[in-house]
Amino acid sequence: MLDRKRRFATRCARCDNPPMITLYSYPELFGVADNNPYGLKTFAFLKLSRLPFQHEHIFDAKAAPRAQLPYLKDDDHEVGDSDAIVAYLTQKYALSLDSKLTPAQRTTEHFIRRTLDDLYWVMSYSRWSDAEFWPIFKSEMLRTHPILTDAGMEAARKYNFERYYYQGVGRYEREQVYARGLADLGAISSSMPREGFFFGAEPSTVDASVYGFLANIFFYPIDTPLKRFVSSDEGLVRHCRSVHSHVS
Repeated sequence: MLDRKRRFATRCARCDNPPMITLYSYPELFGVADNNPYGLKTFAFLKLSRLPFQHEHIFDAKAAPRAQLPYLKDDDHEVGDSDAIVAYLTQKYALSLDSKLTPAQRTTEHFIRRTLDDLYWVMSYSRWSDAEFWPIFKSEMLRTHPILTDAGMEAARKYNFERYYYQGVGRYEREQVYARGLADLGAISSSMPREGFFFGAEPSTVDASVYGFLANIFFYPIDTPLKRFVSSDEGLVRHCRSVHSHVS
């Protein structure tokens, strides 16, 4: 089912014939452009790359490659998965966001992305599984997106329970789940420079990736252990606000 379509566009000063790019991703929440970190990462990458694009918010991923969001349409070509989207756009449009990265920095970027992949499960668990925070998340989703129903949210929660169990995080005790996510955030924090962005004065793809996750924690008024950690970490807050100012 489609949410109300909201379209966003950016300018590309170097494009005489702007590409017809459409990003399909989950809808916004708490003022963040996408309530899924991978969709928000892709949104931030497009913004930082200054590629013109349209942003369409949807809930139903059945039409997406591998039935997962986000996905991108570039004219008639479809690309799924945030990393694949970044790679495709970088190659096709000769994007320079990561052109100055050293081999060591590219390795670091890979490690950070894999850490974020682990953090994803804890973030998702905090919203859909944790009995303390689920009612707040559910209430805000229903309030912000009237197309959703209570029954639909409960069905999605049940589906996520299955995902957590088969992924493994659903087999841990609550404290163990959060300990894992806090360790991920600590690793990201310790990798972050005290000023600027990860690899210099200008943001690169890794900054878009980290922002996708931090913004979906920091800007949410849900007092999870993840939120408390990020809010108390000056470097994470600075980075999140800085990237946010670049892409808003």
